[in-house]
Amino acid sequence: MLQIVAPVFLAALVAGHGHVTNIVVNGVSYEGWDINSFPYSSDPPTVVAWGTPNTANGFIEPSNYGSDDIICHLNATNPKGHATVAAGDKINLQWTTWPDSHHGPVIDYLADCGDSCESVDKTTLEFFKIDGVGLVDDSEVPGTWGDDQLISNSMSWMVQIPSSIAPGNYVLRHELIALHSAGEEGGAQNYPQCFNLKITGSGSDKPSGVLGTSLYKPTDPGILVNIYTSLSTYVVPGPTLYSGASSISQATSAITSSGTATAGSGSNPTTSASTTRATTTTTTTTTTGAAVTSQITTTTSRATTLSTTTSSAGGSTSTQSLYGQCGGSGWSGATACASTATCTAYNDYYSQCVPTST
Repeated sequence: MLQIVAPVFLAALVAGHGHVTNIVVNGVSYEGWDINSFPYSSDPPTVVAWGTPNTANGFIEPSNYGSDDIICHLNATNPKGHATVAAGDKINLQWTTWPDSHHGPVIDYLADCGDSCESVDKTTLEFFKIDGVGLVDDSEVPGTWGDDQLISNSMSWMVQIPSSIAPGNYVLRHELIALHSAGEEGGAQNYPQCFNLKITGSGSDKPSGVLGTSLYKPTDPGILVNIYTSLSTYVVPGPTLYSGASSISQATSAITSSGTATAGSGSNPTTSASTTRATTTTTTTTTTGAAVTSQITTTTSRATTLSTTTSSAGGSTSTQSLYGQCGGSGWSGATACASTATCTAYNDYYSQCVPTST
């Protein structure tokens, strides 16, 4: 049972997937939600990232697209603060890690919070898409995807806030979707994370959006797709890209100072904190390809039978963590899972340690 465990043990379990540790705006780094310590603190610090009690970097599956967990992750709660950015600024989101087997798109949204993102009801947020990079190169199956570019970009992703957006309070919803098991309905894995922003500027656009629980359906062509066959095109899931969005080359952002989230108003305010602005930034640009966003014309589906292998408890010197890879064509790593997990084969190429059903 994994009901009461020490934080140090949970830290070992998060190796399978990653999360955003911080965001960087004009060289100023703002702390994200620390899944290894904040869930155990009675008074976690004021940060810009939405919190979650999930400590295993888990995912949202398609059967839960109608649940509010898809909005900002499992049981996500409003942070107490926000970062101030100008319309037109670029934000770099730094991940801890991401498995190179988890191919799929990177998508970013904004949603207007009204008076306060610190107290807004997340189920009322209406998101519009400002970025979406899917299949970049299909010359070799399973192709090069947006999250492959994230890996190449020092485990980080750069997104630009549209310059035409009206000033106000917004939630930035950043998401990776892993498609390694998406050949079967219910196999896609969504990893959303949210951050509070106060956007300044002189823009006037207020794009209409979509409720988080209506962003996707399990049978959407960009969700139910076999990436182990040649794809002529791929449709990035979600609503149409906002017309004012900009396509930018991926780059890293040098950190020149640390910023403190500004405490917001509403039901969760704390004492106001200052934000330190940087004077210089440095970026290293990497070449990226254009995402394929046109409608799918042909997709060959392949039937896959799921098989499971339950690991034995204890004794193994080579045990994969929860949500880590445990098998597949060419896999030479651990094939046994942690005692609470089962190795499940989704296709010939990928098996994963998932929580054992009780």
